[in-house]
Amino acid sequence: MELQNVLPADIEKRSMEIIAEELGEIQLDPEKLSIIKRVIHTSADFDYARTLHFSNGVVEKALEALKKGATIVTDTNMACVGINKPGLNKLGGKAVCFMADADVAERAKEAGSTRAAACMEKACEVEGPVIIAVGNAPTALVRLDELVKEGRIKPELVIGVPVGFVNVVESKEIIMKTGIPYIVARGRKGGSNVAAAICNALIYKLTR
Repeated sequence: MELQNVLPADIEKRSMEIIAEELGEIQLDPEKLSIIKRVIHTSADFDYARTLHFSNGVVEKALEALKKGATIVTDTNMACVGINKPGLNKLGGKAVCFMADADVAERAKEAGSTRAAACMEKACEVEGPVIIAVGNAPTALVRLDELVKEGRIKPELVIGVPVGFVNVVESKEIIMKTGIPYIVARGRKGGSNVAAAICNALIYKLTR
């Protein structure tokens, strides 16, 4: 086995070439391909070619929201930090995470809920188009479903990719039935890095 001689500036390009080679004959919608490849690039997990599910027309709807300067609300600071800020700023958007906010902690304590669920309640107060990106907490998706049904929030897009074992699979299936545009990683896999990767893939479609 020999090391590849790749310049630092070309590592990402070469990585994407390897991903394309290993996807081989798998037929993927061209509109979704860059998103799937970005997630595989982030995770080195080719299962996402099979488990990432997209609602009808979601990519176009997500891009329109970003063009309008959407606010991306994440359920972890890790996902928020991982989102490409220069690209998002070009579009007039921003990424926020409310997990460390004192009022969110108070809401969660009073309701006996998780902070992630309380974050979704605070997301209802965001003005303008909103994209919800959940990479960690299924409780965020469950509460979001309730808030949508109550008419308190209508996100332009829900990225539902929490990782884990307790209510993870179920929460993703719930969010796919809300009628809200979604990109969901079915099954147990996901994570904050995956949530950020999906956001970045959408941002790069408009800024690169």
